[in-house]
Amino acid sequence: MLNHAMRSWYWARGIAAMECRTGFDEELLLVAALLHDLGTTEAFDNHTLSYEEAGGHAAVALTAGAGWPKSRRQRVMEVIVRHNWPSVDPEMDFEGYLLESATGLDITGARSDVLSANFVDEVLHAYPRLGVAQEFTACVTSQAERKPSTAAHRIVGNGLAEKMRDHPFERRRHVESDL
Repeated sequence: MLNHAMRSWYWARGIAAMECRTGFDEELLLVAALLHDLGTTEAFDNHTLSYEEAGGHAAVALTAGAGWPKSRRQRVMEVIVRHNWPSVDPEMDFEGYLLESATGLDITGARSDVLSANFVDEVLHAYPRLGVAQEFTACVTSQAERKPSTAAHRIVGNGLAEKMRDHPFERRRHVESDL
């Protein structure tokens, strides 16, 4: 899952570069990328909240400890929660859009052709997929079964296991990287 978080950050930055977009909060995006799926883990699995909400609350606590102001702590939670929306309008929340796009790319293969093959290979070499398909599918399926009103249920119902199994990056060869 750590590699998924790191790939998500790189994919988000790559998407921003590909779209020639600047001016986003890179630290906020990094923290959101690193913590966005924390709620899928046993230690942070909330018995009633969705995993993105649980991860968002953990991010608020961690960033409070880092001295972030309340408004910025709220932003990290918004970005994490929105990463599981079906889509995020970049004009409303650019960091949320980037994380939603990046995680969609890493999990389901959505927009897997938008980044250069060299960039993709470098990121996959530095942060290989390992067993993310099995691990993520198991975590999210467990949440979907216990929390049918959450995004996890929608994601599983939309074919998560098949999309992860058939992800185009699962078959890519990896090259040496300087990341």
